[in-house]
Amino acid sequence: MSASLLRVAARGPATTFFRANLLAAARPQPLAARAGLVVPSLLAVPSFSTSSRLRSEHQEETFEEFSARYEKEFDTVQDVFELQRNLNNAFAYDLVPSPSVLAAALRAARRVDDYPTAVRVFEGIKAKVENKGQYEQYLEELKPLREELGILLKEDLYPEEAN
Repeated sequence: MSASLLRVAARGPATTFFRANLLAAARPQPLAARAGLVVPSLLAVPSFSTSSRLRSEHQEETFEEFSARYEKEFDTVQDVFELQRNLNNAFAYDLVPSPSVLAAALRAARRVDDYPTAVRVFEGIKAKVENKGQYEQYLEELKPLREELGILLKEDLYPEEAN
């Protein structure tokens, strides 16, 4: 055995100001535990479940129900955190949110005065659609609202970076 291992084993439990640790230190510990050795049979730590819950309350939701739910969510947004959380959740699904959901998100961004997030909504659309034609359709559908709210696209703000 090495000398440092013997020193640790001989030292015993450390004292501390915390009462819980003092109670745990009062119990005799096996030599291996005091020495810092990890022996699985000596560990009496309750294990946590490694399986996650894969149950979703919205798993049987139609696209129309999804759209209605997120329109309602964006209509009640009161701060930037809620807006960005709802956008993250809406874009996390394996679908592109409908123009009505995106319009509600853009209005919410205006209500909470968050222009950068409004611009990012269009970047999210561009990332989610399958091709440039679909992106152009979304832009065309949301153009009146973009003009009303004064939202520029990233391509307009940074033309040198546009693909």
